[in-house]
Amino acid sequence: MSKKINIALFGFGRIGRNIFRLGYSNPNLNFVAISDLGHAEALHYLLMRDSIHGSFDDQIKVDGNYLISEDQNIRILSGGKPGTIPWDTFDVDFVIDATGKYLNKEELEQHLHSGAKRVLVTRTPNDDIDRIVIPGINEETVSKSDKIISATSSTTQVLALMLRILDKHFSVKKAMMTTIHAYTADQPLADAVGIDLRRSRSAVENIIPNTTSAPEIIEKLMPEFSGKIDGIAFNVPVPNGSCVDLTTELQTLPTIEELNRVMKKNSENDYKNLLGYTDDPIVSSDVNGREETMVFDAKATMITANKLLKTICWYDNGWGFAKRIIDTIELYAKCDS
Repeated sequence: MSKKINIALFGFGRIGRNIFRLGYSNPNLNFVAISDLGHAEALHYLLMRDSIHGSFDDQIKVDGNYLISEDQNIRILSGGKPGTIPWDTFDVDFVIDATGKYLNKEELEQHLHSGAKRVLVTRTPNDDIDRIVIPGINEETVSKSDKIISATSSTTQVLALMLRILDKHFSVKKAMMTTIHAYTADQPLADAVGIDLRRSRSAVENIIPNTTSAPEIIEKLMPEFSGKIDGIAFNVPVPNGSCVDLTTELQTLPTIEELNRVMKKNSENDYKNLLGYTDDPIVSSDVNGREETMVFDAKATMITANKLLKTICWYDNGWGFAKRIIDTIELYAKCDS
């Protein structure tokens, strides 16, 4: 690309830091600002020493309100609401709203009013926005006119990709998903009063049932699945690494060997870099740091009563999702050129 993409991170929690780690050495990207409630020394410390992904080997130093690298000086700004930071001062092409807090269109538009050219939000907003993008599913729909874009969630991206492949080859009649998901930053370590009764219980002591919006989002994006899918989530006491357990009724039921061959072929061709494939006996921690949307577990494929197919797909719910966000930003840059 002739011009680097100027990026501001609004929120420097886990997803924000993953995006930075993955993108800061990308020659197409230039991080110009980070907005967060934490002070510069604390943000630098959490960036350089991550409890999941380990130490960051690159030489990044903190100097006052800047993170300094060889070719980037990233300004650290006090956190606030959208609209409080003059993004035009930094010539920001993309604000990545990684706070997880601002989900109304009216709130997200404030980034645009402050000078950002586009906003990419790391959750699904409550209102209709310009575009929801899932790489491998609908990236051909992006438009230069899109201003507010959502990457949905890591779980939604896994479910969408798996359904697309199954439907293309075997025609999905019905599907039921369970995501077994690592605990998240909004859960308490010890029992504490919360709005949701189940999620008020300790994240490190319990398997906690939770709702998921993934099926609903997919029905909107992929109307061919309308009325065919539903699902539930369980947060479990692991810090990272999740899986989607998908049970499907198909028009044409393959054998286990046929299904695994289809997934392997797709991982090497149409969905290379999005779909991983393994026949090793992996567990959740084995996908830490994997950049694919999902890793298909061939050993876990099951068929029962000659009617139902069960598949398991693992994913790094932070790292792989962050990589898709970077992919989406680069996709828009190509669209603009």
